[in-house]
Amino acid sequence: MKSEKIKYQGKEFNCSLAFVLHLIGDKYKTLILFHLKDGARRSGELQKSIADISNRMFTYSIRALEKDNLVKRKIYPVTPPKVEYELTEDGESLIPIILNLDKWGQEFADEHYLYAPAE
Repeated sequence: MKSEKIKYQGKEFNCSLAFVLHLIGDKYKTLILFHLKDGARRSGELQKSIADISNRMFTYSIRALEKDNLVKRKIYPVTPPKVEYELTEDGESLIPIILNLDKWGQEFADEHYLYAPAE
């Protein structure tokens, strides 16, 4: 384990876990990555697939993921404008980890909590 600090965009992180949590630690970034696991999605479709995300938070989160090279945007020169997002190679490398977190959450919920009935 390295003892050096990670310097990234003017910030210093004392450990790699703190760095990773900075990159994907909020729920919307992780959900965006999760919803891109099966391939490119149009901007509106992607945003609608994430419950309770505001337009502002979606824009902030997707831009942060782009800036960190986890997601790439493709703009098609058509009218009306068409924008798609897809995972980069670095973003794809996170999917097994996110799927393991999802599996753990399902198992933990099954063991400790009751699910609400579907509406």
